[in-house]
Amino acid sequence: MANFSDQHNQPLASDEALQAHIEQALAASPMVGRELDVLYAVIKRAFKPQVFGVEKIPDRPCLFVGNHSLFALDAFVMGPLMLKEYGRFLRPMGDKFLFTQPGLAKLLLSRGGTMGHPEVCSALMAAGEDVLVFPGGAHEAVKPASKRYELQWQERFGFIKLAASHGYTIVPFGMVGPDEFYTHLIEGSDVPNSAIAPLLRKAGLLGDDTRPDMIPPLPLGVMGTLLPKPQPCYLSFAEPVSLASYKRRKPGKAQLKQIRDEVALRIEDELAELLLIREQSRQKDGLLRRLLTV
Repeated sequence: MANFSDQHNQPLASDEALQAHIEQALAASPMVGRELDVLYAVIKRAFKPQVFGVEKIPDRPCLFVGNHSLFALDAFVMGPLMLKEYGRFLRPMGDKFLFTQPGLAKLLLSRGGTMGHPEVCSALMAAGEDVLVFPGGAHEAVKPASKRYELQWQERFGFIKLAASHGYTIVPFGMVGPDEFYTHLIEGSDVPNSAIAPLLRKAGLLGDDTRPDMIPPLPLGVMGTLLPKPQPCYLSFAEPVSLASYKRRKPGKAQLKQIRDEVALRIEDELAELLLIREQSRQKDGLLRRLLTV
């Protein structure tokens, strides 16, 4: 469980820190060799990922935009899968609280992750990198079970503005599976009033300034552990949205909303199709997998 009291920290508050972060992000290289092979093998065996629509992805740097799952484990599955099978080194952009601890920040940067900051994203696009963004951010990554596979984008347009300014192509995608890696023993909004709240406060994980909508649920994984349940994962790419025509002109507010809504609609259509495919495939799961995903 994250230290929620750090949510207001500013890890890239100074220009020097921001530039250092950008330099480290640009210097990152994709996993290779045994490390990638082992992680890929674990993902394939545990989650049996199926990918649809990969032929729609343009042969040029893109901004991949999708729905966010609980604890951001979608990137953990998607990153090695896309790198190993399709040679696409996706650069996931994460919430600032992930970069408040130097050790974790160093690890994420070394594996291609970066902080979701406009200047960082702009630098990656200028370098021709594949960028992975979840506009719902941390808010969508801690949503309650009742909101599974629902986009929580609110009024965010930043990713559209950045893609437009660099003439990037947006590749919408939907992913089903990671939202069921854990059962929600206690929903995040109920944690402050739960029996474990005093323990969390004592441990410094819950503070008076903690936003209830940013608290994750209390998770329960496979056989009551914190290991994710081996839910099969389904990933599907929609038709891309090219913003090349906006590289020399800024889209207006109405155009920004139209583009964002179109991207969201394409993701929602993919999610609906994937949920149907999953339902039709359930009988193919072995007995052990069905028992472990209860």
